[in-house]
Amino acid sequence: MDIPTLETTTEIHTDEQTRRLYATDASSYEELPAGVAFPKSAQEIAQIVKKARQMGQPITARGAGTSLAGQTTGGGIIMDVGRNMNRVVEINPDQQFAHVQPGVIRDTLNRELDQYNLLFGPDTATTNRCMIGGMIGNNSCGIFSIKYKTTREHVLEIDAVLSDGSHATFKPLSETELAAKMELDTLEGHIYREIIALVREHRNEILENYPHPEIIRRNTGYALDRLCEMQPFNPDGRKFNMAELLCGSEGTLAMTSSAKLNILPKDPESVILAPHFPTIRKALEATVEIVEEDPAAVELVDDIILNATKGNIEQRENRFFLDGDPKAILIVQLDGNDIGELQQKAKRLSQKLQKAGLSESTPIITDEDKKQRVWNLRKAGLGLLMGLGSEGRTPTFAEDTAVRVPDLPDYIDDFQKILDKHKTNCVFYAHASVGELHLRPVINLQKPDEIEKMKTMAGEIADLIRNYRGSLSGEHGDGRARAPYIEKVLGTEMMPLLKKVKQIWDPENIFNPGKITDPKPMEQDLRYSPRYQRPDVDTHFNWRKEDSFADAVELCNGAGVCRKLADSGGTMCPSYMVTKEEKDSTRGRANLFRQLFSGKQQEAFKSEELNDALDLCLSCKACKSECPANVDMAKMKAEFMQGWHEEHGISLGERFFAQAATLYPLASLFPTLSNWIMEQPVTKELLQQFLGIDKRRNLPTFADQTFMNWWNNHNNSSDRKTSNQMRVVLLIDIFTNYHEPKIGKSAVRFLESQGYEVITPDFHEVGRPQISKGMLDHAKEILDQNLPKLATFAEQDIPIVGLEPSEILTLRDEYLDLCDEDQVHSAQIVGKNSYMFEEFVTQILAEAPLSPKKQQVYVHGHCHAKSLVGNKPVATVLQNAGYQVKVLDTGCCGMAGSFGYEADHYEVSMKIGGQRLFPALQELTDEAIICAPGFSCRHQINDGVGKKAYHPAELLAHSLG
Repeated sequence: MDIPTLETTTEIHTDEQTRRLYATDASSYEELPAGVAFPKSAQEIAQIVKKARQMGQPITARGAGTSLAGQTTGGGIIMDVGRNMNRVVEINPDQQFAHVQPGVIRDTLNRELDQYNLLFGPDTATTNRCMIGGMIGNNSCGIFSIKYKTTREHVLEIDAVLSDGSHATFKPLSETELAAKMELDTLEGHIYREIIALVREHRNEILENYPHPEIIRRNTGYALDRLCEMQPFNPDGRKFNMAELLCGSEGTLAMTSSAKLNILPKDPESVILAPHFPTIRKALEATVEIVEEDPAAVELVDDIILNATKGNIEQRENRFFLDGDPKAILIVQLDGNDIGELQQKAKRLSQKLQKAGLSESTPIITDEDKKQRVWNLRKAGLGLLMGLGSEGRTPTFAEDTAVRVPDLPDYIDDFQKILDKHKTNCVFYAHASVGELHLRPVINLQKPDEIEKMKTMAGEIADLIRNYRGSLSGEHGDGRARAPYIEKVLGTEMMPLLKKVKQIWDPENIFNPGKITDPKPMEQDLRYSPRYQRPDVDTHFNWRKEDSFADAVELCNGAGVCRKLADSGGTMCPSYMVTKEEKDSTRGRANLFRQLFSGKQQEAFKSEELNDALDLCLSCKACKSECPANVDMAKMKAEFMQGWHEEHGISLGERFFAQAATLYPLASLFPTLSNWIMEQPVTKELLQQFLGIDKRRNLPTFADQTFMNWWNNHNNSSDRKTSNQMRVVLLIDIFTNYHEPKIGKSAVRFLESQGYEVITPDFHEVGRPQISKGMLDHAKEILDQNLPKLATFAEQDIPIVGLEPSEILTLRDEYLDLCDEDQVHSAQIVGKNSYMFEEFVTQILAEAPLSPKKQQVYVHGHCHAKSLVGNKPVATVLQNAGYQVKVLDTGCCGMAGSFGYEADHYEVSMKIGGQRLFPALQELTDEAIICAPGFSCRHQINDGVGKKAYHPAELLAHSLG
């Protein structure tokens, strides 16, 4: 759809790529917008609203796009407030309020509040990327809602742009102030007059039909019941505040331009207990008992989600507190001022549950780091659930129901009867403390009969909610998925009132239409439907783990974990952390993959849009572990780039980086001359002009003697033992051989000191650069040459050890998918017998650690190692070597192989390093020992902060004395 250029200071992006990127959110819906805007101020929002109104274009406000019911999808203008309107305007610790723009991320706000020992209470599972504007729109609540209630209770004022482009501030009003507002000859005055009249006329029927007031999380329709509690309708009520109506209105009434929030003191102490249960019902019966003890949180997680954590590299480490395989667990947090009292309370509660025959195992966790890991596992639940392949694609039509806590056990039994009737099952996880249940029946949306089943179930579940006087939406909003069933829950007589509210605020229906009133059918605009065409293309990878390329393309669920910023920790997605552009997130790239390949099939390999979106992907593989759905964008990029090259050819720069090993032997013959030439300004200019190598980079120098030249002399020396020794294959990559032979020598020295005979293969390449550059046909040729040689060692149980993480891990990762069917066995046995140096040595030193030293070592982990193995091996091996170790949370260094050397990527590379890595290292003294297993990481550290970093092999050799 083409739209006229809007005469505003904010550009409306109407290019195909941007529109595709904003066609989806974390829901099951997809609707291509006409354009996307990124306003910088309230004035720009008003300009866009006025022009859009003139053209009859609807506007949908959007923050992180983590909504689950389709609220942030729409066919008009998507207004993304997150990119530019993300400033914390003011924090007033004395009066305990914060004034923020709508694009401020909740965790970002709380990090700023931390210095005052204050916090903004609502705590959703998406706090590292969800934004205050979105939390207002959905009236978000989160884990601690029994303690902090909902966003509504913490919004003091809302500055908004109304549907005519005018500005208004909504806040608590005295009787005199309310009367003055009602006298205004503006849209704001009209809103006050009409809403007051509507509530006054229908107050009794509103209170009679709305969800039970004991339900904290009730967000069905518009919050007219909250207005009924206020003055002038209730003389003893709080002051009239229209901001409470805007909370939960899903952007259908006004556009939030800023908000004044209530902030609270933190409780200094907390304890977590995690009772295990054999059934869901027993967990819910226990919840009824637990809420009597004034907990801060009670969260239900079922076995389906717990089992999903087993397959997620990051969450596997957070399972430490689980005892066996329970059907369900509760995560209970107790807050207070006295840790001793909290521990005693936790023990009493554990004993109470055991005595009642509800739980036999109740771990109690007090360590701060471990408590955070428990909550990290809980917060990953939604993303993990949505990553369960086709079973995770069910629209969230029943996902957000809430009933009174005492009704939970019976409600879940009745819900199970509906599941049984329709012969389907369900994932259960919940904010059990407040009766909020996230229930997701498994339905295959690509089958017409399953869609009909979903619609029937949605109606029956809405009837069930009505019977319990519950809420169809507890916090995620009605949106596309639930709005069609509001009438069943609130009653037919309430629908005219909801439509009247919408008409009062937005008479021309331009604000996010169809999300609460006048909805489209729930099955319309589904991302996956019977009309969806699965990708079917020729690929070089076999995609065995995912089952197919189509399955890999469909893995992303839109949860948006890849949109977290650097301050939130982790590595994914380093380029997004710098640019904050959707196209540079794993979600954005994955959406383009699905949209283009399902529409264009083989033609998608020609896509300029996808090529552009992948340009800043560092192939760091962080998404393979940090993404709840385990999307492997590095592998997807390699597959696409192979197809792109087949269509467009390979640039000279790409060939150079992928095939540098062919030039290295010549350069290494005259290392001094080669290094001198590479340092000359004219050479750097030529390299930038012809190969795209940024002239600001310091290029790796060639060693005076290659490792292999040294090895041949060492290997032939008469004092080497060669009999009755354990054997190990040491894979010498081109970087170690030509640039840093000292690392190889250190590894040999250490391995031989431990009684190993070292064997070095007759090759230095495994295909890593070729894979990274999308030259999979060349990588396959290398695999064909190497695999038989490596398999010969592996079949003799001779370990294969590598010094460069990305190189050796290629044998455990890409080789398993790049090989042919008749090579699978060899690839599997090679993969099982391949180890990073630090992994292998950890086994050696486990039973015989070296003597302790006083030296502290600071570790920056390699991205591939973190994603496939984690940082534990390098930390453990250095500890066993006697060092004191601190693993730094420094994310990606930004170099990523050749990425940081390329002129087009240099700035982004240095900005990535400058976010966390460089500042962390600059705080260290000059004498501090830095360990970085990756070649690229060590060189980025040198370029960025001028410090030397060591490979673990060097530190282990040093530990020998």
